Amino acid sequence: MKYKHNRSIIAAFYTAASFTLLTGFTSLAAESSQQESSLRQEENLSWNFTEIVSEVQEDAVTETKTAAREAKAVKDFQTQAEKAAEEQAVHARSIVEYAEELKAAQEAEAAQAAEQELLAALIFCEAGNQPYEGQVAVGAVVMNRVRSGSFPDTVTDVIYQSGQFTPAMTGWLDSVLASGGYTDSAMQAAKDALAGSNPIGDCLYFSTGGGGYQLGDHFFR
Repeated sequence: MKYKHNRSIIAAFYTAASFTLLTGFTSLAAESSQQESSLRQEENLSWNFTEIVSEVQEDAVTETKTAAREAKAVKDFQTQAEKAAEEQAVHARSIVEYAEELKAAQEAEAAQAAEQELLAALIFCEAGNQPYEGQVAVGAVVMNRVRSGSFPDTVTDVIYQSGQFTPAMTGWLDSVLASGGYTDSAMQAAKDALAGSNPIGDCLYFSTGGGGYQLGDHFFR
């Protein structure tokens, strides 16, 4: 009777232990399965995240390269525009400078022509009846005075200086000048005198009497 009772206790204990062990194994299996599933999800998430990051990086690189190309194109265009503007500015300055030089040359030529005409009129009035060399000599006196520090420094101012040349004081000079009544010989003599022809040296005066170097009816001193 006692033996049967002990046997029942052992059987009950074995059954409980088996159940506990089985339950433990089942729990471990379930836990392992959950862990494996979680790992797979983490791996999937990790893989998806890697793909996303890679795609984002590729897009960023592509956009950066595109932006760089566009920036270079804009810079190249600006450079070309600035170069074209500089070339246009240089061309414009050249045109302006050429126009100014041309204007100055024309004004100088006009002034020289006016001086030559005025000197021709004076030569005609003072020595129109004299030989050609005597006409050049009158022109040379005017040019000597222009170069001298004792007289004005332009042909016009020398000729119209008060008290110097009678035709200028009487108005005859202006009349001849206005009508163009001087001769071709007087015009050529004026041209030669302006160019440096000088048969009387450094003489500053001439008259119809007195001493000095004589050419025709005039004496130069």
